[in-house]
Amino acid sequence: MCRLFGFRSVIQSQVHHSLVSAENALSVQSRQHPDGWGVAYYVGGAPHLVKSAATALSDSLFHRVSGIVASETVIAHIRKATQGELTPLNAHPFQFGAWIFAHNGNVEGFVEHRETLRNHILPEFRRYVLGTTDSELLFYLLLSRMSERGDLHDPRYAIDDAASAIREAVDEVTDLVGPFCTDPAGTPDRTYLSFLLTNGRVMLAHQGGKPLYYSTWKKRCPERDTCPSFAPQCEMATRDGFVNHLVISSEPLHGENVWLDLAPADMVGVDQRMRLRLYHHGLGAASI
Repeated sequence: MCRLFGFRSVIQSQVHHSLVSAENALSVQSRQHPDGWGVAYYVGGAPHLVKSAATALSDSLFHRVSGIVASETVIAHIRKATQGELTPLNAHPFQFGAWIFAHNGNVEGFVEHRETLRNHILPEFRRYVLGTTDSELLFYLLLSRMSERGDLHDPRYAIDDAASAIREAVDEVTDLVGPFCTDPAGTPDRTYLSFLLTNGRVMLAHQGGKPLYYSTWKKRCPERDTCPSFAPQCEMATRDGFVNHLVISSEPLHGENVWLDLAPADMVGVDQRMRLRLYHHGLGAASI
């Protein structure tokens, strides 16, 4: 399966270490996930998206992009294909307006269910589906449900509405193909619905069977003496619900970050004010 990385911070930060130079950085993981890559980041609130069908470890463009990216919001994806050809159109992340989406998973029996899933997408979004992956259809299904709750182009789009739309979209998929697999070592043809979603302001991660870990603080920040935004919550679990950064990854990255794992069907995210939100399956949202 694929690998995901998401980053949301109160300040622009470099992500080169996580993408390239860490011992288990995404580029290293691409040895086992060689079927393309993508990096999305925001400049002045506008998304920039670079992706390729090449293997990240050997792609000089991946290393160049990773070296220049400094942003408050980043999503990166390393692909191991389960559906669709190896083309840039099928590489993740996917973009619509300000929204960026990346998926680690599969929809079981996708060829059989493709047209039914497509028909669940609102007509105004279907024409934007350009590739052949289950992931892209999942994205536009999710956008369809989100658009029924608010204006997708409003930068103040509510994180609770996005979380509610995710629940509905996931339920539509699992009602059609069966529940997602909660065994991360299961065969790749099973249904897995782990993904990241952001508009540059809010960010949400859904654990759909493939592991996701998140971190909001470090044991000790190496930039504690120089960072203008350094605060006590950078080196301890939040006490007031607000964080300075949220990092999400398919596996804990080596370094100072303290990692927690998401349970299947749970979500974690931050709103526009960097308030941490956890959504436990069947229990709704909780601020931390």
